[in-house]
Amino acid sequence: MWDYDISPVEVEKVLQAKKDTVGHYNKQTIFIKLLESYSWFTMLQLFSPQELRQLLSDDVVKKLRFKSLRKKYEFVQKRLQKLVPVTE
Repeated sequence: MWDYDISPVEVEKVLQAKKDTVGHYNKQTIFIKLLESYSWFTMLQLFSPQELRQLLSDDVVKKLRFKSLRKKYEFVQKRLQKLVPVTE
C-alpha cells in the first residue's frame, strides 16, 4: 500500500485469499482503497468481471468515502449483477 510500508506481494496474497490480512488491511479494505484511488478501467485490468461482481458488495459500496463514488459504484454493481454470471 502506497501510504504504508506494505509489500505489493503481501497485498496480492490477501487479494488472492492466500492470507487474511496485511498490516491493518483485509481483502475488503484493500478493495475499497483501490476503488477510491483508481479508475474503473484500471480495476478491470486488476480483476476479472466475476471477481469484481463478487467484491463489489453492498457493504463495500456503503463504505466508500465519497457520495459520488457510492452512486457510481451502485450503478456499476447493478450492471455487473445483470451482465456477469455468478460463478461458484
